Amino acid sequence: MKKTIQIQIPYTKVNDEIYIKQEIVSAIALSQGEDFSYKVLKKSIDSRKKTILINLKIEVAINEQFSDDLFELELKQVNSQSKIVYIIGAGPAGLFAAIRCLQNGIKPIIFEQGKNVQDRRRDLASITKNRIINPNSNYCFGEGGAGAYSDGKLYTRSDKRGDVNLILQLLIHFGASQNIMIDTHPHIGTNKLPKIIENIRNTILQHGGEIYFQHALIDIEVNDSKTDIKTFYIKDLVKENTQEYNCTNIILATGHSARGIFELLHKKNIAIAFKPFAMGVRVEHPQELIDTIQYHCSTKSELNDVRNVLPPAKYSLVHTTNQFSVYSFCMCPGGVIAPCATDLYEVVTNGWSPSKRNNPYANSGIVTALSEKQVHGATKNPLAGIMFQQKLEQQAYRLAGSNLNAPAQRLTDFINNKQSTTLPTCSYKPGISTVHLKDVLDNYIYLSLQKAFIDFGRKMKGFVSEEAVVVGVESRTSSPVRIPRDKQTYKHIEINNLYPIGEGSGYAGGIVSAATDGINAIDKLLAN
Repeated sequence: MKKTIQIQIPYTKVNDEIYIKQEIVSAIALSQGEDFSYKVLKKSIDSRKKTILINLKIEVAINEQFSDDLFELELKQVNSQSKIVYIIGAGPAGLFAAIRCLQNGIKPIIFEQGKNVQDRRRDLASITKNRIINPNSNYCFGEGGAGAYSDGKLYTRSDKRGDVNLILQLLIHFGASQNIMIDTHPHIGTNKLPKIIENIRNTILQHGGEIYFQHALIDIEVNDSKTDIKTFYIKDLVKENTQEYNCTNIILATGHSARGIFELLHKKNIAIAFKPFAMGVRVEHPQELIDTIQYHCSTKSELNDVRNVLPPAKYSLVHTTNQFSVYSFCMCPGGVIAPCATDLYEVVTNGWSPSKRNNPYANSGIVTALSEKQVHGATKNPLAGIMFQQKLEQQAYRLAGSNLNAPAQRLTDFINNKQSTTLPTCSYKPGISTVHLKDVLDNYIYLSLQKAFIDFGRKMKGFVSEEAVVVGVESRTSSPVRIPRDKQTYKHIEINNLYPIGEGSGYAGGIVSAATDGINAIDKLLAN
């Protein structure tokens, strides 16, 4: 017999198996002599009060053993005679769509404008060391997508869209830790995710799929009736030649920063639409300060005791009024603020953490929701959100010195509406420059963030600190464009053989939801 129970234990007992077994016995009132084993299904930290607890969801097997539930991935070998699906983009949506193709005997052919995940490292290093951005290979573009070098967070609210556990099992199959099935907020880490992506790529190639890096979609032609894409054109960015392809079905799995694709569709009169998004800043604190606040430590000794057992603390903050909504986004404990611009003359920030989350800083996006009302021209121009992003990113670049430094203010000065004379140390490399962020941000964004920070300081005592630095701009939270598709078929509303998916098309918000959308798209394509 099996039972699933929920128990709470002190955080100091999280690794004490004897104590946990005693709590299980008490919870299910086992009779004397009954044998049992258990496994933890989910684990989370409850640090809302001084006494920190660990929530455990546990499956208990009474007088029987757990069976080995081994996950098996069955893929079919494909070849030149197999049916083909073309996939534009090798982020999680595109890669997992390719895996689903192979499960069904379909040959996936992927075109990715960026480099493979290993070669991307050189371009990322060049951003920091040489202040040079490769527009085709950077933190947003390349194998693995924006998530490959931006933390590898796996939590999602999109359970209704698909099987989240399947995505986690696939990631484990390709090399992720088993812990991602247990942790409430699973996380792989930027140092480990690239190897997993490489394993996915090798699996696709070994089964007959094809992947072409540094190959960009540059043009499309629709048929006379304007119902299907007839041909599309891929440019080899190394050899500088262009290849024409007759189109069967295209999975459009470009990421949230694929501005060239949005502009191409708009130019070809293929429907796209403005999508609400969010913009703001990155806020960075010493991780020790966040741990002290979140784990309610009044002494250095208490802090050391907690940090010996618990992971670096995170936070989640929201401030909503009738006028605006501000929230924390992509919080990175023990993390780094990364330079994530995709073109020259821009400054864009994002955050990432290694698997151990052991850097000395904690950073989080703090962003303001933007609708058509806040983005001038959005009702008439579907690219208005992109133009709004570009304006702020270019202002950040120019005002911080035109050298990839990011504009920054102390959090206390941001609230008090004055430029900082000095700045705390910061993880953002190439570096930060003191700039009044009111000159960088739209007035609506600045004022809403200012009010939200005051509220966050009330909710989280110590959040407003001289040690905290505000860094601009956090502008790529999601796509500002939606490529409309039919809810039932996933086909573009006008083009029968175009399947827009993932973050870039406006249907996902992270690794797991994008991967789920890729799998769902292939299932829809087969059904169609």
